[in-house]
Amino acid sequence: MKIAIDLGGTSLRLAQIEDQQILKSVKVKCPAQSDEKAVLDAIIAGIRQLMTPAVDEIGIGVPSVVDAELGIVYDVANIPSWREVHLKEIIERETGIPTFVDNDVNCFVLGEKYFGAGRQYDDVVGITLGTGVGAGIITNGHLYRGANTGAGEVGSLPYLDSDYEHYCSSLFLKRCGTLTGEELVSKAAEGDEAALRLWEQLGFHVGKLLQVLLFTYDPQAIIIGGGLTAAAPYFEASMRKSMAEGFPYARTVEKVKVCWSSLQGSNLLGASMLHNS
Repeated sequence: MKIAIDLGGTSLRLAQIEDQQILKSVKVKCPAQSDEKAVLDAIIAGIRQLMTPAVDEIGIGVPSVVDAELGIVYDVANIPSWREVHLKEIIERETGIPTFVDNDVNCFVLGEKYFGAGRQYDDVVGITLGTGVGAGIITNGHLYRGANTGAGEVGSLPYLDSDYEHYCSSLFLKRCGTLTGEELVSKAAEGDEAALRLWEQLGFHVGKLLQVLLFTYDPQAIIIGGGLTAAAPYFEASMRKSMAEGFPYARTVEKVKVCWSSLQGSNLLGASMLHNS
């Protein structure tokens, strides 16, 4: 049995996983604005809630650059006190259980590769659209991290007057008004023209980001997850149109499978497979 952990700036999710199934899960508030120890204490308390004699492995996904070999995390998004945390060492010392640590979007794409829409593919990019933008890459059936576990940070690539993250995440919605993504989905469902137009614009920008993924990784499949996928019906058409427009290799666009994640707990399931990656 494994314990999988998905660390976020708002919440901390943990699960017992066995035979590719989530047996039990807990979700607690992450004390993100507190000191380093407070966040560690929350993680350890959550682990203790799920610990049994059958647990033989712990996997943790973190929204940051990670030294995956040593299990050190750096500059965690939305947790200011976590500048350099030797997470693997700390958790193993506290629990005595072998622990694996990686970037959260790497966990997402592993979850999709082993349990979700990526099972039939050896070359997959998983991308999450939410408060930010990130990507995880599977190439030749294996997770590709890069030299510093920074591969896939496509949201930081320059785009227009900023970067892709500011045009393909909830940051774009904030640039354009005061409504949340959830409110804009409701407005679009009611036929509100301004909301529909905003989602269409977001789809255009996401399409250009997908072009970047085609140029750089040429995957068999791109799997999209994250909070903004709730609005997929309102931006998918403009996204696909934008991806195809101006791309010089029409056959690549025709062959790539672009799909939406439907896997519940993909980050947690992926974290449970870090030992295989």
